[in-house]
Amino acid sequence: MTFKVAIIGRPNVGKSTLFNRLVGKKLALVDDTPGVTRDRRVHAAKLYDLHFDVIDTAGFEDAGASTLPGRMRAQTEIAIREADLIFFTIDAKSGLLPDDRTFAEVVRKSGKPVVLVANKAEARGAQGGMLEAWELGLGEPIPVSAEHGQGMPDLRDAVVEALGEERVFGEDDEDDEEIASGEVLIGEDIADPDAEPAYDDTKPMRIAVVGRPNAGKSTLINALIGEERLLTGPEAGITRDSISVDWDWRGRRIKLFDTAGMRRKARIHEKLEVMSVQDGLRAIRFAEIVIIVLDATIPFEKQDLQIADLIIREGRAPVIAFNKWDLIDNPQELLAELREKTERLLPQVRGIQAVPVSAETGRGLDKLMDAVLRTHKVWNSRVSTGRLNRWLEAILAHHPPPAVAGRRLKVKYVTQAKTRPPGFVVQCSRPEAMPQSYVRYLSNSLREAFDLPGVPIRIALRTSDNPFAGRAKKR
Repeated sequence: MTFKVAIIGRPNVGKSTLFNRLVGKKLALVDDTPGVTRDRRVHAAKLYDLHFDVIDTAGFEDAGASTLPGRMRAQTEIAIREADLIFFTIDAKSGLLPDDRTFAEVVRKSGKPVVLVANKAEARGAQGGMLEAWELGLGEPIPVSAEHGQGMPDLRDAVVEALGEERVFGEDDEDDEEIASGEVLIGEDIADPDAEPAYDDTKPMRIAVVGRPNAGKSTLINALIGEERLLTGPEAGITRDSISVDWDWRGRRIKLFDTAGMRRKARIHEKLEVMSVQDGLRAIRFAEIVIIVLDATIPFEKQDLQIADLIIREGRAPVIAFNKWDLIDNPQELLAELREKTERLLPQVRGIQAVPVSAETGRGLDKLMDAVLRTHKVWNSRVSTGRLNRWLEAILAHHPPPAVAGRRLKVKYVTQAKTRPPGFVVQCSRPEAMPQSYVRYLSNSLREAFDLPGVPIRIALRTSDNPFAGRAKKR
């Protein structure tokens, strides 16, 4: 049995640094700027022999409920309610500030067990801040340095003392995330090339939601899961960290990744925004399906197409969501126009699923998830070698490869080597001379013949070694 720990405190006391230290990965963005963290993030953590879930929260600020800091504070208060134990974090270097005293009262009223964490204790003059911390009435301050990993044994003992040994020592399930790496074709190797196994709809699925700032990504995830899990509002660029949310859809476990809005590279100047975009790109690489959220009122900006192209090059399966459909006056005409543009502007994933939705009203969400499931099935599909070579025989009879430098290219056979996305190996003579136009012809024919719409298709050209190459001709 595990327990939850929420890291609470005013901005810039090192909550995200402590979070990263406990989870053992640099998941949360860290910068000297106050207020970097906005959404609450939950992840499995380990502190020596203790295994638990830790919640990173936004810095507590005293502000109106309708303002962005006020909405961030509401998310932090939810984390306090969810947690079994609170790490109330202060900056020992700067000492107590009025906000520390105000929020210590909020934590005390919650009635939850509290461990007072005095971070940045390695700094010169931190001893004075440590002594001041006793004034909060939250017990003995535990001096730590989250950045350098100092004081962790004392923190572990404080957790055991606060919750009791029976509560803290339980079984845990570690879920290590790894990115599968391929050689030339991106995807997973196929053990038996002649097998066409059935699609397993019980396996968990990873879905990343990406798009330009203010397209409605966080609102869409909140609408899907049916709760205000992520911070939303009229301001552009609210989301900074890539936040994962666990969700159950029709009995299937799904992990949703919300990402920061991606602007054009030329417009990004701040270090924090660069880190946010890099975090979003990492979420894309971990995902299986990527929902590209487009603002239906201004769709297909140059940046939208660049995001889509990046997803396709990474080998992920894209699905387009035309959001803010409730603001459209002529939906039928616009939908036909957008679908024509989709086919024309994204020919490399012909047949991509594109669904009009409204995250604000909840319209079209079931259709969106049905499109996600269909695309995921195609992304995982396998074609047996026998079917592929019967198809190749017909293709070569209809349109044989061209002659290059007076010698006709020969295509011998084809097999599928990988899935996720589908990757095929074509055995031919002189792969370096094969025109890209003919490779595209093979790819498009594969897509049509075996019903593989809307996903990237990888084709690698190979040639067999000539055993007589390099030998002098005997007379």
